[in-house]
Amino acid sequence: MKKYLNLFDFKQKVDYKTEILSGLTVALALVPEAIAFALIPGFSPLTGLYAAFILCLVTSILGGRPGMISGATGAVAVIFVGLILELKRNFPEIEPETILNYVFATVILAGVLQILAGVLRLGKFIRLVPHPVMFGFVNGLAIIIFMAQFPNFYQKGTDDLLTGSSMFMMLGLTLLTMIIIWGLPKLTKAVPSSLVAILVVSAIVIGFGVDTLTVADTMREGESIKGGFPPLSIPQLPFTWETFKIIIPYAGIVAGVGLIESLLTLNIIDEITDTRGSGNKECVAQGTANIMSGFLSGMGGCAMIGQSLINTSSGARARLSGITAAVMLLVFIMFGSSLIERLPMAALVGLMFMVAIGTFEWASFRTFGKMPKSDVVVMVLVTLITAITHNLAVAVLLGVIISALAYSWENAKRIRARKHIDDNGVKHYEIYGPLFFGSTALFSEKFDIPNDPEEVIIDFKESRVADMSGIEALNKITERYAKAGKKVHLRHLSKDCIQLLDNAEDIIDVNVMEDPTYKIAVDKVRKKESSEKNPFKLWGL
Repeated sequence: MKKYLNLFDFKQKVDYKTEILSGLTVALALVPEAIAFALIPGFSPLTGLYAAFILCLVTSILGGRPGMISGATGAVAVIFVGLILELKRNFPEIEPETILNYVFATVILAGVLQILAGVLRLGKFIRLVPHPVMFGFVNGLAIIIFMAQFPNFYQKGTDDLLTGSSMFMMLGLTLLTMIIIWGLPKLTKAVPSSLVAILVVSAIVIGFGVDTLTVADTMREGESIKGGFPPLSIPQLPFTWETFKIIIPYAGIVAGVGLIESLLTLNIIDEITDTRGSGNKECVAQGTANIMSGFLSGMGGCAMIGQSLINTSSGARARLSGITAAVMLLVFIMFGSSLIERLPMAALVGLMFMVAIGTFEWASFRTFGKMPKSDVVVMVLVTLITAITHNLAVAVLLGVIISALAYSWENAKRIRARKHIDDNGVKHYEIYGPLFFGSTALFSEKFDIPNDPEEVIIDFKESRVADMSGIEALNKITERYAKAGKKVHLRHLSKDCIQLLDNAEDIIDVNVMEDPTYKIAVDKVRKKESSEKNPFKLWGL
């Protein structure tokens, strides 16, 4: 509990100028992203902006990774499209306000699930994500960020590209932004280059009255980012099982996608800053932020890798930058909407292009031909699934599953047996490699039961029985030797393996000094009594 209450590390040296300027830059970058993500499911811009403010503020204060930025995200926004379609199928006459109530209730329930994940310390399971999956995840997100900027090169409300001077102006201002972001740090790092680029390009556009796409042009007619403090929004829904049946699946998906994206982003920022954040603490913070977002008219969200990289690349390392970004975003909403709406999209597009370029793991291309083929396949597959479907949870889970299967296949081929007959005519099988579900078939092929002598010793000193399939393989081998009228001894098995074997006392030599003490992963086990077999019995191992 103490580490959850210890919000700020006062021993950390904080560069206040860098933190505040970086937070301002992030706030400017959050505006178009929040608006765009709110429009995906058809919400008002303020629904996305309120979510960005609440998530950024709460996770910056309570989160497990100082410097990481959270807000409304496309991965979560896409989920609400499915929820809205289902609501319209079930309730054809449903009102927009009622739809929002379902959305807010879903966000709140997702937050509860995320807090539960943190309390149960499930954040540690992110360590199971292999490095090729991380590469694929990052590359896929970089492609998503890059491709998401292309709609800004179309004429407003059409599918036609900008033409003539409009296109050249958009391209020129975007390129100027990218050049400033790339070149300024080579001259000075006194101020974040991203902020300077936005201010310079905005000054050119506003000062000279350049006709180009602005933030206001990305919104629907009659909409504005002007608003007050996020209003209270207690979901007005019937507290029934029917309501829960609708929102529970979507809440689970929101919680899962949000945690996966947040924890993977946390790992990436850890590597960049050469520090270590707390995954479980971040789970609790994300959950708390989503609950507050649902009660304060926000659409929910999770960590944002693009804005997090803007923040860290600007030099921010403390919580102050995220808090500043959130406060400035609220200031824009309440007092600076008219100015923010005049910002040129070219400046923000150029900034996000540079984020995408910096996010992409270009080093992953050098792994081709050096990494195992299975790792390369996993990396490419996760990249493609992430980029095409925008479903980060499915991409990561598929990557983990394929990596696990490839690992199991490789380890299944490693089991082998060294054989020799001692002076007493006893044949020894010295087993090497893990015995688990993938290697049981190859393990069984090692034994020449018809031609073996009357007594056989199978030694597991250099092996390990990993699961119930391994135990079952041992039972079958001992049964085959018994049917052949031959005696077999099993040596160097762990105590839990001995307990799980049928007729263990007759076939196992126990060596207390040398037998391993590892635990075997098992859920069910059979025991024999005479020739009758009892039902499966649970063991509390």
